[in-house]
Amino acid sequence: MTRRRRRSAAGRAVLTVVTAFGVLAGAALAGAAPAGAVPAGTTIAPGVTYRQFDLPAAAGTTHAHLLTVDLGDPRVRVDLLHPGAVAARATVSTMANAARAVAGVNGDFFDITETQHPGVDPTGASVGPAVANGRVLKAAVPDGQRFGPALPPGTDTEDVLGVGTDHRARLDRLTLAGSVTTPAGSLPLKGLNQYALPQNSIGAYTSAWGSASRGRAVCGTDTNRGAGCGAETYEVTVRGGRVVSVAGAPGSGAIPAGTTVLLGREEGARRLRELAVGNAVSVTHRLVSATSRVAYAFALGGFPVLRDGAPLAGLNDTTSAVRTVVGFDDGGRRLLILALDGAVAYRSGLTVAEEAAAMRSLGATDALNLDGGGSSEMVTRGAGAAAVTVRNHPSGGAERPVANGVGVFATG
Repeated sequence: MTRRRRRSAAGRAVLTVVTAFGVLAGAALAGAAPAGAVPAGTTIAPGVTYRQFDLPAAAGTTHAHLLTVDLGDPRVRVDLLHPGAVAARATVSTMANAARAVAGVNGDFFDITETQHPGVDPTGASVGPAVANGRVLKAAVPDGQRFGPALPPGTDTEDVLGVGTDHRARLDRLTLAGSVTTPAGSLPLKGLNQYALPQNSIGAYTSAWGSASRGRAVCGTDTNRGAGCGAETYEVTVRGGRVVSVAGAPGSGAIPAGTTVLLGREEGARRLRELAVGNAVSVTHRLVSATSRVAYAFALGGFPVLRDGAPLAGLNDTTSAVRTVVGFDDGGRRLLILALDGAVAYRSGLTVAEEAAAMRSLGATDALNLDGGGSSEMVTRGAGAAAVTVRNHPSGGAERPVANGVGVFATG
C-alpha cells in the first residue's frame, strides 16, 4: 500500500513521502513505491534511518531514496568507500560489503572513458581530493580535466564534503601542498595520484595509486580534457630517499610501499631529467584545508549546490538527470544522503537547482552534488542481513563500477 503526505514551506520543494524498505535492483517500479511502505522510515542501524519519497519536478515526478545519519551518535561514522586503489573501480555493493558498511552511495565523478585519446586506457580514478580513514589518497585534477556537468560559478575540483575527527561534516576545499627536494634545489609538487597532471608540472604516485598506467596523466591540458597527450615526459622512481631508476615515458604496474614515482610533463619533465640514479631526493605532500582547523577523517570531491542555507548562484535549472547528493544540517551533526531512482517511471530526475531545493526542504544547510546518471546508487543492509541490498534502480539496469563512495558504519 502506498501512503502519501505533503508538506510545504516558502522557497522549498513539496515532498510526497512514500517510504518503504526492501526495493531490489532490477525490480520494476510501477509509478509508486512497493507495498509495505512505512511513512516514518526504517532504522537500519543505531543513528541511521532510510526512507523513500516522490519528488515533483519540472520534468515529471522523480523518486528519491534518503539516508539520515546521526553523526552525534558515537556508534556511527562515515568513511570513504573505495576499491583498494585510486585507479580502480568497483560497484557500491562490493565496496560496502568489503568494508562491512551498513549503507552507502556512489561518490565523486571519475575518469570513465578515453575515447578522445585512442590507445589510452581510462584509469577509473576520481576527479577530486579523497581522504579515507584519515589518510590522504589523492588530490584534485585541473578544472578543465574533470568529468561531469559544468561547475557552478565559483566552484572548482578542490571542493569537498568532509567529516572531521570531531565527527562534524563540512564543505571545504582541499589544496595540494608539496615539494620535491633535489641536490639542485626544491621543485613544486602539483599532483598526487591523479589521472591528469597540470601542464608543465611534476606529480607523485604512491602505492595508493594501484597498477594502472600513468600514461593518462600527461594527456589533455588545464582547460581542455580532450587535447592530445604530451610528447615530453619523464619518470623518476624514488625509494629510501634515493633515485633508483628513471624512464622516458609513464609506466604502469603496482608501486611498492615506501616507493614514490615522480612523473613530469613539459617543464616538469625537463627538471626531472636533471636527476640521476643515486641522487638524494625527498618528497613531501599534504592536503591543506581552506577553512577547517580540524583534520579530516573522511573527504571526497563533488561540487557544492547549497551553502549556509542558500542555493549557490548560477545552478543549472534546465537539465534534468538522475542524481546523488550529500548534505548536512545541525552544524554538521546530521548527514543527509540522497540518491534518485533510475527506474523508467522516474528517470527524468531533477535539475541541479531542483536538487538544491530538495535538500533544503529536507533541512540541509549545505550540500555537495556527487556523480549521477548510471552511477547513482544507494545500498543498505536489511534487518539481520550480512550483506547490503541495492535500494534504488540504477538507470543502466545494473550496478556501475565507480571510483569511490560514501560508506555508513555503525556498531551496537
